[in-house]
Amino acid sequence: MSTRIVEVRAKVLKQNDLLARALRERFQRSGTCVVGLVSSPGSGKTAFLEKLLGRLARDYRVAALVGDLATENDAARLQRATPNVRQITTGTICHLDAQMVETALESWRLEAIDFLFIENVGNLVCPSSYDLGEELRFVLLSATEGEDKPLKYPTIFNSSDVAIITKMDLADAADFDLVAARRNIESVRPGMKVFEVSSKTGLGMEEVLGFLHAQLARSRETQVEAAL
Repeated sequence: MSTRIVEVRAKVLKQNDLLARALRERFQRSGTCVVGLVSSPGSGKTAFLEKLLGRLARDYRVAALVGDLATENDAARLQRATPNVRQITTGTICHLDAQMVETALESWRLEAIDFLFIENVGNLVCPSSYDLGEELRFVLLSATEGEDKPLKYPTIFNSSDVAIITKMDLADAADFDLVAARRNIESVRPGMKVFEVSSKTGLGMEEVLGFLHAQLARSRETQVEAAL
């Protein structure tokens, strides 16, 4: 029985990887920079994304896909920053997959989107196995969660490109050890880019915006090179 379960899982992941690869190629052709966001529940992921969308929308065409087990609360919240938001309700499934993303993109012209953000279901385990075709994956951990998250969930950090430490305005009150947190991230994912942010005060947001601006420029260069 266990062998059969492993075989089925391997087949599912292979199919997901094939579709994710096709999505990534589609995103590259359209020149859209796609960023996935993963975190545990309550990390401040939606608040961070709302601020990010609001700032980026001043200069870029932005959109977001939002995964949740139930309700459309997060999508409604993000629509205050941009109307281009779609909810993906997963029911009992604890992660998004490439098929869900492809279905949610139906009728959207990617050529008209500079940045597409995919907010995954709040979970630090299941999403690590599912490629969504994103160019970058941000993993978020908050100052209120403790410094040992990277050690407890190394796979999600290893499958991500950037770590975002959120709720830094609460770091002192939570007795958060930033040095230890950075050390733990480095031990799991050496050389990982780390940003310290606060959605409430705006701390670190300019640095994240600058990073994304540079990433979009690289995406456009890749698009041009592919067309030659």
